[in-house]
Amino acid sequence: MPKYLFHYLTTQQDAIHATKSAGGIPHVYSKDLQNFLIPIPPLEIQQEIVKILDQFSALTTDLLAGIPAEIKARKKQYEYYREKLLTFKPLTPNKEVKKC
Repeated sequence: MPKYLFHYLTTQQDAIHATKSAGGIPHVYSKDLQNFLIPIPPLEIQQEIVKILDQFSALTTDLLAGIPAEIKARKKQYEYYREKLLTFKPLTPNKEVKKC
């Protein structure tokens, strides 16, 4: 199952990067990848693993997309309350605020 292989290989990125050549443009030889042992569970287990990891991936993407909007909303909220709390406008139009 290709998605299972994708998820498994992402857990092995450090080991894969360790095999790349150092001269010129770094690259990984296919002969080096042939030495990797990839566990192949039954197809049903692979599908369950992919389902779970895809759900976490989607959740992470949603959270990362929402964070900037949440930060912007909190900044606006802070500015609103800062203005309300620190402008010291009279509570009624006819009364003045006492100055110290």
